[in-house]
Amino acid sequence: MKLMHLSDLHIGKRVNEFSMIDDQKFILAQILALAEKECPEGVIIAGDVYDKPIPGVEAVRLFDHFLTEIAGLQIPVFMISGNHDSVERLSFGARLMEKRNVHISEVYDGTIKKVRLQDAYGPVDIWLLPFLKPAAVRHGLEAAGEAEIPEISSCQDAVKTALERIYPDREVRNVLIAHQFVTGAERCESEEIIAGGLDQVDASLFEDFDYVALGHLHSPQKVIRETIRYCGTPLKYSFSECRQQKSVTMVELGEKGTTEIRTVPLKPLHDMRVIRGTYMEVTAKSFYEGTNQSDYLKIILTDEEDIPDGLQKLRIIYPNLMRLEYDNCRTRENRKVEGNAAVEQRSELELFEEFFAVQNNQEMTREQRKFAETLIGEIREKSAGKDRE
Repeated sequence: MKLMHLSDLHIGKRVNEFSMIDDQKFILAQILALAEKECPEGVIIAGDVYDKPIPGVEAVRLFDHFLTEIAGLQIPVFMISGNHDSVERLSFGARLMEKRNVHISEVYDGTIKKVRLQDAYGPVDIWLLPFLKPAAVRHGLEAAGEAEIPEISSCQDAVKTALERIYPDREVRNVLIAHQFVTGAERCESEEIIAGGLDQVDASLFEDFDYVALGHLHSPQKVIRETIRYCGTPLKYSFSECRQQKSVTMVELGEKGTTEIRTVPLKPLHDMRVIRGTYMEVTAKSFYEGTNQSDYLKIILTDEEDIPDGLQKLRIIYPNLMRLEYDNCRTRENRKVEGNAAVEQRSELELFEEFFAVQNNQEMTREQRKFAETLIGEIREKSAGKDRE
């Protein structure tokens, strides 16, 4: 059984005050073409369909078109709400849409929706777990009339409590769709942070599931094992994602215990890049000739003196310049290690890059960054191995 795993569409999002709606139209059209080519038995949308609980009209129209086209291909859709969505609004008409094979998680009421599919190897149960906060689970259990409600003070408690009340058949294949931050995963700048780690859940909660289709984090990655996976956003939503290749995750479930995963790269309407140099360098025709000048850019100028009206002047050449920064003696002297609040929002690699810059008054080279990234990954894998022991 082949499933297409998507998440974090964030339809209607603005990045540095630039509307992403045209980029989202472009990438969703690409995903539709891929769905038609791949013919999956289901499309998973693991939360954060919209960027706001009350999305704009244009965002709603775009997603309505996308859903209608998927349904027209006779492909079932399995969709949950994320932390950016209003579960009540997203699930409006959910029972009517089930007739078109569009399955949407509803407000948590003490149960988790399950949809059973069938293929040559037998049943596949798809479990739709919406984004859960402690209060939502407490209210759901109260509404269900549960007599003794356990203490629920964190997302770990909330998800654990919800999963304890379902009984997956371990003889068949089980797929869980969830929108949570799983401990050990890497964050990036465009994600919301909850202080104190109260939003974290442990991967051990997902032992009963053959594949866990996660949403919430924007970087494509596995967590602990290959089959607990974030597919990431289909578009780059921050400059911390510049080096990422955005993609769609394709999951193929064979017989019980056999799962194949691959990614299909996506090509954006506008890429997101960082360029660096003096004002004279970045405005030289030889510098930008042959590049896509309409990409979303952050430009770092190394001139010692600020360029008057630099942003406006550079936008003549680079119309989608989002941010202009300076890296010179003055800005380097003002550098300092961020406080604890900012540290919690950064990955290990970002912290190391910042430390390197503070110590050396210069950014890491591409080769240095690649070496550090590899080293951090090896340390993380060894740590995860010790935790499993």
